[in-house]
Amino acid sequence: MKKPAFVILMVLGLLSSSMIAQEEIQKKYTKEIERLAKKKQVKEAFAQIKAQMDQTTADLITLTEVLAPPFMEEERGKVFAKMLEEAGVDSIWTDKVGNVIGLRKGTSGESGYVGVDAHLDVVFPEGTDVSVKKVGDTLKAPGIGDDTRGLTMVISMLKAMNKSGIKTEKDILFVGSVGEEGLGDLRGMKYMFNESGLNIDSWIAIDGGSLGRISNAGLGSKRYKLLIKGQGGHSWGSFGLANPHHALGKAIDIFSEAAWEYTSSTMSKTSFNVGRIGGGTSVNSIPFESWMEVDMRAIDPKNLDEIEIIFKKSMEKAITEYNASGVRGKVTFELIKIGNRPSGELPPSLPLIQRTMAATKFFGATPSLGRGSTNINIPVAKGIPAVCIGRGGKGGGAHSLHEWYLNDEESDESIQLALLITLSQAGLDK
Repeated sequence: MKKPAFVILMVLGLLSSSMIAQEEIQKKYTKEIERLAKKKQVKEAFAQIKAQMDQTTADLITLTEVLAPPFMEEERGKVFAKMLEEAGVDSIWTDKVGNVIGLRKGTSGESGYVGVDAHLDVVFPEGTDVSVKKVGDTLKAPGIGDDTRGLTMVISMLKAMNKSGIKTEKDILFVGSVGEEGLGDLRGMKYMFNESGLNIDSWIAIDGGSLGRISNAGLGSKRYKLLIKGQGGHSWGSFGLANPHHALGKAIDIFSEAAWEYTSSTMSKTSFNVGRIGGGTSVNSIPFESWMEVDMRAIDPKNLDEIEIIFKKSMEKAITEYNASGVRGKVTFELIKIGNRPSGELPPSLPLIQRTMAATKFFGATPSLGRGSTNINIPVAKGIPAVCIGRGGKGGGAHSLHEWYLNDEESDESIQLALLITLSQAGLDK
């Protein structure tokens, strides 16, 4: 994207996971990365990554064909765990929520883990055909890019480190995380950073597109399910009875008007969306239940709190007005929180972010910082250094049944980049 168009889009606030800036890279980090990349063991690791690309592709097919919807990642987790074990780790375990974790010990005994992860789950429901089809050099299957490709990068990095004899000063966690997509609500990361007891001092997530895209900020979101209930009855015989669907329509209308007024007046981008609605039994029945799912997002945590308040007040107003509209009987409602992802942003001056930008530039790509809704939302909101980098290669159709992935020169480099960032953060043992 050319810079003028980029600036215009920034001013208009049209990008939900927009680029924030192309920040200056401090010379000391550029030199650090260049020195590291010249090390004999690192060069050997890079060569190993390139040499094992056929196996990495085979791993991609194997993992893709094990469907893993949110809350159903266990079988894919077992396959990934076996790959970690075969690649070589000092210990491996699956935690309480299903994260698969391989520990590669460092030499310094220094506390604080460096974590590297890709997420196990995909957006597709149980029963989806995830058979990989080859069309020339292109692989096609739901989930093959997001984020199965990232999982294979983690495995390839680990293999290359072991084959080249690399030792790091700090301990590294190689992780296949759960619950990144949809209603998974980052449950894997929430457990890692809130409940696991692991002392994690930095995190590198692999999830996203091309080389050069770096997230150092988390786009926060809050999600609710509105459940409206009524007595239900026949559309003719019980005509006039309070109808949950009619109440739902009023709720959507009142919220949309209030939320649109708010989002149009705030300088910091905030969004809202009614993503799913449902309920009812037949066309000639007054439903006994109606529901909708709502997603609200904001860069600024304050805005996120404010639009949440608008949503709740709108629901209260809508149901009160509907019940007072002359219908017979009443409907009741319940608000169920189904998602809560915190916002946050880390300064580009942090060593991890500087190293990530310097390493990206080393591979000839232009580093662009941005924000998204990814696993790093959790550490970023806590002020823990974290970045999310792309999986490289060519791909498209993410979150669709027509998703595809194609290896190219960037495919090798994206794994080498992930390794270089990890080694710079963990420290190469001298």
